[in-house]
Amino acid sequence: MKKLFGIIKRIKPKLLSYFLVTIGLSFLVLFVFITSIYLGAWGKLPSSEELASFQYQEASEVFSADSVLIGKYYLKDRQPIPFDAIPDKVLHALIAIEDERFYDHSGIDYKSLFRVGLKTILMGDTSSGGGSTITQQLAKNLYPRKERNETNIVVDKFKEMLIAKRLETIFSKEEILAHYLNTMSFGDNTFGIESAALKFFNTRTKNLSYPQAATLVGMLKATYGYNPRIFPDKSITRRNVVLMAMHRNGFISENQLKESTDTELALDYREFDYNAGLAPYFREEVRKQLIKWTEQENEKGGNLNLYTGGLKIYTTLNYKMQKLAEEVMVKHMTQLQESFEKSYGKNAPWLKDKMLMNKIVKRSAIFRKLKNQGFKESEIMDSLKNNTRKIPFFSWQGDFEKDASTWDSIQYYSKILNTGTMSMDAHTGAVFTWIGGVDFKRFKYDHISQSKRQVGSTFKPIVYTAALEKGIAPCTYFSAQEIAYKNLEGWSPSNSGEKNETYLNYSMEQGLSNSVNTIAVKVLEKTGIGHVLEQAKKMGIKEKLPKLPSLALGTGEIRMTEMAKAYTSYLNEGKTVEPFIIKRITNQNDSILASFESKMNEKSAFSRENGAIMIEMMKATINSGTASRIRDTYNLKNDIAGKTGTTQNNKDAWFVALTPKLLHLTWVGLDNHEIGFKNTSLGQGANAALPLFALWYQELNKDKTFNKITQAKFSQPSASVLTALDCKPIKRDGFFKRLFKNPNKKKEKKFKN
Repeated sequence: MKKLFGIIKRIKPKLLSYFLVTIGLSFLVLFVFITSIYLGAWGKLPSSEELASFQYQEASEVFSADSVLIGKYYLKDRQPIPFDAIPDKVLHALIAIEDERFYDHSGIDYKSLFRVGLKTILMGDTSSGGGSTITQQLAKNLYPRKERNETNIVVDKFKEMLIAKRLETIFSKEEILAHYLNTMSFGDNTFGIESAALKFFNTRTKNLSYPQAATLVGMLKATYGYNPRIFPDKSITRRNVVLMAMHRNGFISENQLKESTDTELALDYREFDYNAGLAPYFREEVRKQLIKWTEQENEKGGNLNLYTGGLKIYTTLNYKMQKLAEEVMVKHMTQLQESFEKSYGKNAPWLKDKMLMNKIVKRSAIFRKLKNQGFKESEIMDSLKNNTRKIPFFSWQGDFEKDASTWDSIQYYSKILNTGTMSMDAHTGAVFTWIGGVDFKRFKYDHISQSKRQVGSTFKPIVYTAALEKGIAPCTYFSAQEIAYKNLEGWSPSNSGEKNETYLNYSMEQGLSNSVNTIAVKVLEKTGIGHVLEQAKKMGIKEKLPKLPSLALGTGEIRMTEMAKAYTSYLNEGKTVEPFIIKRITNQNDSILASFESKMNEKSAFSRENGAIMIEMMKATINSGTASRIRDTYNLKNDIAGKTGTTQNNKDAWFVALTPKLLHLTWVGLDNHEIGFKNTSLGQGANAALPLFALWYQELNKDKTFNKITQAKFSQPSASVLTALDCKPIKRDGFFKRLFKNPNKKKEKKFKN
């Protein structure tokens, strides 16, 4: 100041008068300029009413059934919280580093402005700071600057000052702090302190420690430069500056300062990414259902937006179950993929079959796009084969990148095994786990809700149920001998393995538990295709099924959700229940907007006794049939019934597990229907699909919180059920019948229906 007054004294009177006139005119121009801004000449200023009623763009949150936040839907990742939910340590950090006189000014800190103006303009000191108050910064958050030229920056600065003055008359200091912390960007498309706390430290704002609070507040100066994920060292330095400012202002003690500055940066970064995180296929299915629901509600006069409306969606998903299911899926599919590729070796169809690869490439989106643009087929193929670039590839051993062509990429992914696996409460329909594929980032197609695949032998219980309903006794014997049906162009269903079954006759229980194809077709023939189709319809299957004898072998293509619904009937005395994934939806204030549940079908698809018989038959599948490795290999002693399934040429592997409280379905195969497992031993349901249930259930058995599920028992079968099943499983033909049978000649007959 002395230096300034010294300069003024040395100025001559005439020059002094010119100086004073210039100063006066400058103030006049400044007054006119500010007045013009106030009157809207440079763009309309928001009114007090508009400021008082502004709304946040708020992310919608998705929660598991056990109240764990599993995902968000948003344009901007923001979860506003009230002032009461913001701890003092966050408020003190903010005030100490951003606006020490926050409680002393009314929106504009004139002392800071004078300091900045004097040092920056007259003395050229660019380190003097910005002089903006928290209220001014809030104004900038609410009305972001659009253009960056010098004139507009000056106009914007004055606009922010005027808006700040209005904000101070509308809101209390506490409300301004809350609005500021709810609107500030923390980088990574994250807005507001709550979303930042969840993203960087996986905790709520109220639980932040001093170092964590200082880290987040420190980011506000430069969200990229001080991002602890990208620049941890810079972030720690900035954090410590904030902590020292807190100490200087008396907010923390010397001991707290030392303890906090000595603390290591311990991020628990949790990105709520569309492609990553727990249950991405499930979250995508929830999103699809919510979009449909919001559209319906808005047609009724609502005003709901999934991405900005701050909805809270409470789902049926069990967090721990899903986490275990995903871990088991990675373990099993890693091993299975390795065995799958090893079984083919250098003669794999994706390597040797050029016609197959041409067919697969021609189905690709890029081929169809180029074809529609008018390119010749030869030109497209040449381009796809020869133009290379760096391409990232998925691998169970870790993703990798290499120079490759589009052809190479399609060829590589044509060998990747995929899966769909889900579990649910068979009585309520609540879905516990949902894995629609092996990697959502690269395989968006959901094999639970979207895929329709041949279901193989998992359809056989429906055939047997129809037979029981028609009155065919479970101890009826059927010959296992292979038959060529003359009226079906010599179609001849056969059984897996090399066992000679010419002279063997199986009871229905033995036929089902060992998944004998020749028996299933004969049961279908005796029951009638029409009766079986009607039975499937009663059990909730809506897909159009083939009216052919091959129906008994599961050649019909059915969605997994429909198969799940059908199998629930065995656990509900014949009544089906639809799988559902959303329990309720609330608004930002936790007011319930909608609640959902799945209602059990009032009509039974079959009699109680026949349902009990089917459960006993499927118990035999686990205890002594095709799924016996549940007991032998995985040592599961729980009450379990089930059914394995394998389709023709080993292209689809299935397993369905039924327990007293839970239903679990698994499919494993390739998205390219032309490629299957090389052999049945590897590709059968018991080997490719069953382990996804068995390994998962082993983990559930270890956790006492799941005892209600794992230790549940099936009801004891009634005397009539036990009597109906009381027969030898296999009956061998008598001497004279064997005498006239030629074991080397396939029997021929017409299929009667």
